[in-house]
Amino acid sequence: MADATDSSDPVDALLATVDDGDVAFDGLRLEPVADGDDRRFALETPTLDRSTFGRSELRDVLETVEEYVTNWYYWQGDVGGEGTARRAFLRWCERAPVVGEAVTAPSAETTLEANRTVPETANGKVPETTAETDQTLQVPQRQDALRDGIDREWGQLCITARFVDVDEPDGVRVYDLWHVDDADTDVADLEVYDDPRNAREIATTDEDGRYRPLKTAPTLPSGWAFTGLSGDELVETVGSVYPATIANWHRERLGELDVDHWLETAERQTGIYDVVDELPRDAVEWMADACCVDSQCLRRREWEYEEGDELDVDGGDGPFPCREPCSLVVAAARKWAILESETERTYELELTTSEFNQLGELIDAVAEGRTDEIREADLGDGANRYRARYLRAKRFDDDGLEARKRPEEY
Repeated sequence: MADATDSSDPVDALLATVDDGDVAFDGLRLEPVADGDDRRFALETPTLDRSTFGRSELRDVLETVEEYVTNWYYWQGDVGGEGTARRAFLRWCERAPVVGEAVTAPSAETTLEANRTVPETANGKVPETTAETDQTLQVPQRQDALRDGIDREWGQLCITARFVDVDEPDGVRVYDLWHVDDADTDVADLEVYDDPRNAREIATTDEDGRYRPLKTAPTLPSGWAFTGLSGDELVETVGSVYPATIANWHRERLGELDVDHWLETAERQTGIYDVVDELPRDAVEWMADACCVDSQCLRRREWEYEEGDELDVDGGDGPFPCREPCSLVVAAARKWAILESETERTYELELTTSEFNQLGELIDAVAEGRTDEIREADLGDGANRYRARYLRAKRFDDDGLEARKRPEEY
C-alpha cells in the first residue's frame, strides 16, 4: 500500500493510497468501485452524500472536503503508529475518537451534541474516568476548536492542542504544556522550554525544592511552560513528568491492563523487603488510606489486597490507573511491617481534655501536610507552633513523653 508520506500534498497522498484499497478514517470514506482506464471512486463524508467520481474530477471534489483530507493526512502521515498508546493519547488530547477510529458518517443535519460519543474499550466497557469527560468531536468541530486550542488536563498538567497555521490550517498540530495552576497566566510570565528533557528536572523537586520521590504526587511545581511541541515531543514530555501513565491509560481503555494486587506483589519481594508480606490485612487498609488516595497520589488505585478481596479504601479518581503497589508503598510497608510486629502495651498519660484534643489536631496537621499553613499568631489551632512547644515543655521530659506503663507491665 502507498505510504501517506510519499507525497507532501495531502490530496496526492490520498489518491495514491486509495489506488491500493479503501480509505475509511474519521468520517471520510473513499473507495475504488471500478477498474480500468475509467476508474471511478466512491466518496462519502458526514457533509457529503455518497457519490462516485472519475479520477479527473475527484481531485476537485476532495478540495471541497479539505478538512477531512488534511485530518487524514496528519494522522496517517505525520503521526502514524495505529494502535499505539502514543497515537491514542494524541487523539485524546483533541477529543478525537480513540478506540475504533473510523466514525460512522451521519447526515449533514446531525447536531454537534448528537455527534458526541463516548469511546469504549475493546471489551465494550466505558472506563469510569472517561465516561463523563471524554465526549469526542467529529472533524469539522475539531477543526474549529483547534484554531483556538483544545485544552485537556492530565493530572496537574494542562495540555493545549492547536493548529500551527490558524488562518490557513493544513492539519499540522502542535502542543503546549504547562501546570494547571498557570492556565490563566501569561506565557511571558513563565519559564518557557521547548526541549522535553527539561521536564525531568522540573518534576524532580516540589515548590520548596524538596525531592519528589513519587512522581504522581500532587506536588508538581508551577511557573513553567513548554510551547510548540510536536506530538512525539509532547508524549516524551508527559512521560518524563508522569512515567508510564500514558501506556497504562491506553491498556486500560483496551481492557488489557494487567493488575498485580498487594499480596502477589508482597510475596515476590526479596532482601530487606521480604518482610512486607507479613503486614496484616488491616494494616494494608491503613497503608492504602495513608498513601493511595487523591490527596497523596494522582493515580487511581486498581490493585486490591488480592484477586476477589477488595480494600475498603476508595481507589481515587485519578485520570490514569495504578496497576500495582509502587516502590514508595513497598518501602513504607517494610517500615510498617516492622512496627506492626511490636507487642502492644497500655500506657497512662495525664492530659487535660484540651491537650488530648490538641494531640489529635497535631496528628491531623502533619498527616495533611498543612503545618506550614498555620500562622504563628493563630493560637486557636492545636497544631500552632507555640501551642506545640508549650505542650512539649509541660508534658515531655528530656527522655520524651512522660507516660507510665501500668504496674503489671513492669
